[in-house]
Amino acid sequence: MESYYEIVGYVGSFLVALSLSMKNIHLLRRINLVGAGTFATYGVLIGAIPVVILNGFIVLIDVFYLYKMYTTKEQFKIVPVLDKKHNYLKLFLDFYLEDILKYFPQFDRTKTENLECFFLLRDLRPVGLLIFEDISNSTIKVHIDYAIPDYRDMKSGKHLINTEIKYLKDKGYKEIVTESEVAQHIKYLINLGFAKSTDNSSVYIKTI
Repeated sequence: MESYYEIVGYVGSFLVALSLSMKNIHLLRRINLVGAGTFATYGVLIGAIPVVILNGFIVLIDVFYLYKMYTTKEQFKIVPVLDKKHNYLKLFLDFYLEDILKYFPQFDRTKTENLECFFLLRDLRPVGLLIFEDISNSTIKVHIDYAIPDYRDMKSGKHLINTEIKYLKDKGYKEIVTESEVAQHIKYLINLGFAKSTDNSSVYIKTI
């Protein structure tokens, strides 16, 4: 029986350690919560009260902060980049380019001057970048819809689709297309209501 208890302890330790490697604070808190809860259970099984108290306290802290994260109303706003040569856009792309290319490997930053660029602000923090072009009077093609790691929790994408989409409708656009062969990005697109094109397996379309 003790060997089973040790497995519970190892699993809890692994999850707590794994959580500390996460860049996304939301994911960190969720995994840390499960890990601390598992390790607290291990403490109960072996009768180690200090282990139970410590990890039980960590569980309470994680629950508190997760509750705040998911109940606090945040303010979102998209701000157009009027000058594509602006130094902040360059600095943003320099800093996050390696991560951007993981999800948008075809992105060519040298062509941004001919595209529409918007920063997504979340409580006035620049947390994302949207770059697209109009390929017809009714269709735009999104080149990147990027959120920085700490804010990659779907809220930014859902805000763009559910709220800022009015900006595109007012300009007469009826369809958004984008291309992706990155599994994690494809999952994100499907969650936002995009559907795979019947003509091209790497193209995803959303009617607005």
